[in-house]
Amino acid sequence: MKLVYFAWVRERVGKAEEVVDLPAGLATVSDLLAWLRGRGEEYAHAFEGEGVVRVAIDRVHAKPDAPISGAAEIAFFPPMTGG
Repeated sequence: MKLVYFAWVRERVGKAEEVVDLPAGLATVSDLLAWLRGRGEEYAHAFEGEGVVRVAIDRVHAKPDAPISGAAEIAFFPPMTGG
């Protein structure tokens, strides 16, 4: 699965994107975020605030309980503001 990181999420993780093989048992966005936090200090820092980082599955905004099965790309980005 392709993971894409934007803005300060990218800066904290240290890369713009990566392709990963997810372990069995990850079913939702929330599961994925928990797994990412355990991948190292940089990931823990990027995803430390519950509900802060926004997620899009195949370019569609997703909530924490959204299923990730079958997704080609999951993107992570900070909250956006308009104006």
